[in-house]
Amino acid sequence: MTVAVEVRDLTRRFGTFTAVDAVSFTVERGSIFGFLGPNGAGKTTTIKMLSGLLRPTAGRALVAGLDVAAEPSRVRERIGYMSQRFSLYADLAVEENIRLFAGLYGVAGPRFAARRDWVLTMAGLTGREAEYAGDLPLGFKQRLALGCAVLHEPPLLFLDEPTSGVDPVARRAFWDLIDGLAQAGTTVLVSTHYLEEAEFCHRLILMNRGRLIAEGDPPGVRRLMREPIWAFLPDDAPRAVEALRREPAVLEAAMFGRAVHAVLKPEADAERAVPAALGAAGIGFRDLARIEPSLEDVFVALVRREGGAVVD
Repeated sequence: MTVAVEVRDLTRRFGTFTAVDAVSFTVERGSIFGFLGPNGAGKTTTIKMLSGLLRPTAGRALVAGLDVAAEPSRVRERIGYMSQRFSLYADLAVEENIRLFAGLYGVAGPRFAARRDWVLTMAGLTGREAEYAGDLPLGFKQRLALGCAVLHEPPLLFLDEPTSGVDPVARRAFWDLIDGLAQAGTTVLVSTHYLEEAEFCHRLILMNRGRLIAEGDPPGVRRLMREPIWAFLPDDAPRAVEALRREPAVLEAAMFGRAVHAVLKPEADAERAVPAALGAAGIGFRDLARIEPSLEDVFVALVRREGGAVVD
């Protein structure tokens, strides 16, 4: 595999504020590369620099062999970009959106006809060409925006929180499309708030406060979790979380559906500390057991270890 993106000490400052702080990583061609992090972590700023929309303050980034600072317009010709707002024109029809993006990307003649048909089929919009994009259900808007972003068959695709607000069924269908593009050779870089989506990435980085704090494939990132995690089913999950957060042996507690996950200090005796804290609060529970960490567990633990997320 060849390298599609190479980033070295990439930095972006806005006045005295450093939004991205000396970030380095590489992305292999044909892979799905994920950016994870809380709000304010620097994910979107990084993607904007890599897509030629924002000039780096320092460092270097090569995208498809092109320097993003020296040749931003050529970089933009080689990529597709889709934001969480889907980059569509709501007051234009489906057909008009496709034609507009085709004109912007220089897709014409027989190639346009073939690519137009592909977009309509992929998005499930064949026969709905005259409908306004703004009137489409969210899942259809998402797929139409994806089609417009890759109309020119770019070797790289940037997706900035593309599934925000979309229902789980539509999210999964969207990821099936992304996986198909990657298998066909497109390199996909995606930022997301949905931790379960990170499992679809071949490799990912976790950012916080502008810095890269973890990198690897999903199993490798999960192995970065040093603290033990215990799960149980409480009678009252919100009160159980409150009780555990007052327990000195517990580093973090959070609800996961009906269950509660508790991250304990490595030296703590969970089978003593957890029942004691819950018993003192008068909260019943069952099925206390140590579990393997999920990406969400690791995400919370690493962000906490690095000083917590930025608070607006």
